[in-house]
Amino acid sequence: MSDNKGYHAHVYYNAETKPKAEQLREKILASFKVEAGVFSDAPIGPHPISQFNIVFETPEFQDIVPWLMLNRDGLDVLVHQLGASSYDDHTAYAMWLGTPVVLNTDILRHAPVGDHLLPTAQRA
Repeated sequence: MSDNKGYHAHVYYNAETKPKAEQLREKILASFKVEAGVFSDAPIGPHPISQFNIVFETPEFQDIVPWLMLNRDGLDVLVHQLGASSYDDHTAYAMWLGTPVVLNTDILRHAPVGDHLLPTAQRA
């Protein structure tokens, strides 16, 4: 766990479910100590469909993930650590709430994510 710099939760949506995603994002921002990413309506990184992410530090995990389990409103969510290998973080060490999305893992590296993807407090 010493390599863990925090977590991402990626919330996936489509044109029909985007309003649900927008409401969920607002509830998360109002309820937890997180940093929210922007809505990405096109594929980005390993994510082949629309998504937004939230970034949070390890102590927040115990509050955010159980809440997401019960309040994701049918949206699919990928939760992964920010560790030593972005490939392993998105695959071997990932957890899914809902139906897993097939990720484009070919672009992931066996290296940590970039500094800009970490919680602000963990950046160099």
